[in-house]
Amino acid sequence: MRTIYDYTVKMSDGKEKSLRDYVGKTLLIVNTASKCGFTPQFEGLQTLYEKYKDRGFVILGFPCDQFKQQEFDNIEETIQFCQINYGVSFPMFAKIDVNGENEHPLYTYLKEQQKGVFSNAIKWNFTKFLVDKNGLVVERYSPTTKPDQMEEDIVKYLGDF
Repeated sequence: MRTIYDYTVKMSDGKEKSLRDYVGKTLLIVNTASKCGFTPQFEGLQTLYEKYKDRGFVILGFPCDQFKQQEFDNIEETIQFCQINYGVSFPMFAKIDVNGENEHPLYTYLKEQQKGVFSNAIKWNFTKFLVDKNGLVVERYSPTTKPDQMEEDIVKYLGDF
């Protein structure tokens, strides 16, 4: 059976990173955009990350420019924007496609594991996937779901630490 740990992604510096590095962690995977109406969610995501990172919680941010080109062209601008405006300290990766012919295999897997309403496609920025400590995708949240609305689920999957 496949898990999230079977995938490799590109870090913002272009180096490959195996998601196997996150074995035993509870993950929240988010496709992000810096110029979107949901961009202020970065603040709530950072709050959750700071609150639970010592218990094994990690947020993985994947900038995506597929929805009305709401991301900077240069990944360094994206990282700087997130850090300066929202204090983002959780891992941010290279830009990826979450739908279509250039869709990253990680997102193909995420969408197969937790289907969306009406279709599997990612409909907008800030779609979120919760992954348990075993690398299994356990929840999918819409872009309108605010970070604090996921906290109960996150705590449940963190379990006793």
